[in-house]
Amino acid sequence: MQPSPFATQPGLLDRIRARFAHVEACPFTGPRIFFENAGGALTLNAVAETSARFAAIPDNQGRDNPASQALQAVIDKARADMALFFNAPGGHFFVGESGTELTFRLIRAAVMGAPHGGAVIGATIEHPASRSAARYWAETAGKPYISVPHDDATGLVTPEAYAALVTADTRVATILHTSPVTGMGIDVKGIAAAIRATAPDALIIVDGIQHASHGQIDIESYGIDGYVISPYKLFSRHGYGLAWVSDRLRHLRHERLIDSPEGGWEFGTRDTGAYATFSDVVAYFDWLGAQVTDSADRRARIEAAGEAIHAHEKSLTDAMLHGTGNLKGLAELPGIRILGGVENPAREGLVSFWSHRLAAPEIVARLNAEGIRTHTRKADHYSGNVLDPLGLPACVRVSLCHYNSGAEIARFLSVMQTIAA
Repeated sequence: MQPSPFATQPGLLDRIRARFAHVEACPFTGPRIFFENAGGALTLNAVAETSARFAAIPDNQGRDNPASQALQAVIDKARADMALFFNAPGGHFFVGESGTELTFRLIRAAVMGAPHGGAVIGATIEHPASRSAARYWAETAGKPYISVPHDDATGLVTPEAYAALVTADTRVATILHTSPVTGMGIDVKGIAAAIRATAPDALIIVDGIQHASHGQIDIESYGIDGYVISPYKLFSRHGYGLAWVSDRLRHLRHERLIDSPEGGWEFGTRDTGAYATFSDVVAYFDWLGAQVTDSADRRARIEAAGEAIHAHEKSLTDAMLHGTGNLKGLAELPGIRILGGVENPAREGLVSFWSHRLAAPEIVARLNAEGIRTHTRKADHYSGNVLDPLGLPACVRVSLCHYNSGAEIARFLSVMQTIAA
């Protein structure tokens, strides 16, 4: 097992944790360990402060006064920060109601704006945000929907699986970057290349909601047309989603106000505070990168932060699976089985498991009673596509972020020894 890069710098993890709200205690229940990050990551203190400051400002963009102009400058800076963070020198960023809402909007615009005929393709591993939208709008547009099966054993879908089913007349394709059920990262770049090898003009939309907090995003390298995240899963706050569209998707025929600018995607007055809080997120990655690299380049520091985050989280999930100190890991506990397999290099800060002895909701309740917050993923409309083929009614999801510590893993394993026994 590789040691955490944070372990080489005494006090760094403490400084990281100090930048987040409610790291060690729930405001409702008191002390707890937070392993429910896939449901929504912790919020940066800077984001909470920025949200309060902008919530009190009465002015809006587009007016002829200094306050309005200042708000527009905040939005312009945030869009520049977004372009840097996502490595997207072209295209356009905008915010909306939520990541799910924006995923629907991008897929709707792509399917309905694409040439007549052709097909829409996606994979069975996808979150219903993209899968539901793609199937609904494919049916509405009279286009067949092609479903690429994922591998049940690994929780992955591969470029080869897409290549086997994509057709030359594919108009729209959807890709999930990381599964919120299996926790496995998917080869977006490879899948996009496989799609374009057969259907070079296909519009490709990526759901990056689960992936965003666990490592790097490099839109320029993917060869795609849309990317969506939910910022509350990337250390920002609830209440908005963030999307990027390529220039050709941006100018495709889509819903907009009559006589409004052709490339506009936002409806109504935007919350400047949403944009401002994303600048806080980018500033945090810049700060973290500066702790692990001497580079003077902001993008290089952001990339270094992503690499350090990924490495630290791998050290945590390795300890969770294989044990730490004299504590056995989940893979060694009686009756415990790991979703996606124990040795899976695609894992990103998440371990889902089930027990042959205890139902998942009971395990989650017993962990919660010990101050350890996890989550039950049920075989419902959110997770049935992954759990039903495995014959599982539910699993326990333990989701980490880089501010979690080895001591928290040890506490979790200590409680699990008792539960599994």
